[in-house]
Amino acid sequence: MRIDLASAPGSPERPNEDWLSAAMPAAGGGVLVALDGVTPPSGEVGCTHGVPWFTARLGGRLTELSGSRRDMPLDRILAEAIRDTADAHRDTCDLSHVRTPQATVVMVRWDEASVEHLVLSDSVLLLEAPGGEVTPVLDDRLDRIPRELLRTRTSADALRNVEGGFFTAAADPAVAARAVTGRTPRAGVRALAALTDGASRWTDTFREGDWAQCLEVLRKEGAQGLIGRVRTLESDPSRPLTRGKRHDDASAAYAELQRSGPAGKAGPAGV
Repeated sequence: MRIDLASAPGSPERPNEDWLSAAMPAAGGGVLVALDGVTPPSGEVGCTHGVPWFTARLGGRLTELSGSRRDMPLDRILAEAIRDTADAHRDTCDLSHVRTPQATVVMVRWDEASVEHLVLSDSVLLLEAPGGEVTPVLDDRLDRIPRELLRTRTSADALRNVEGGFFTAAADPAVAARAVTGRTPRAGVRALAALTDGASRWTDTFREGDWAQCLEVLRKEGAQGLIGRVRTLESDPSRPLTRGKRHDDASAAYAELQRSGPAGKAGPAGV
């Protein structure tokens, strides 16, 4: 099995607010967790700890539970991890603040039988079948909101974690029920990738290739290679971004569950 991870801050002046981890429990299988911390505006956000503290705390708990509690589905694990993280600063911070630390979530867990996944908000999961077909798993609620409703912080905050808006992992465990979840037979997944939106820009912002081509870049050049390509595109003044920061924190994880055999056929899975 091959697992490749890379993460880079959007600016050397700011801490990286993403979280990326992989685990290979002794019992077999594996886990990937990718979080993209939501950068708050300057000013009061109700929390003294900051987004990097939050993503490290939440990401660490997600990784631990995903690897040790095979009896718990991923949405329940997310709910439990959100609750535990909230409890860690409930007495010192205002968790009801709309800008309390929060993050997008991708979780993937596999064993010899199946591959489970969970996606919340605008990070991306890619699943590649043995024949090479790539399926993106997306939570597209944010993309379905008209851009004019997101132009100001006030209007965007009014749609954050409410019905008809979009959802992130913050302090309310109930948000886990809003995540996109699923399960695929292990034999049906040759490789997979988790991308925060700073890395998925190669496809969804700059249109340099489709999701299958993005996965091929990860296979051939690794996670750092994809992030390097994104940084080159971001630095080209002839390619203005349609929205967001010019340079965002970028994280990518690639896991090859089955070796590619002759003529594009998958070889036996290895752990």
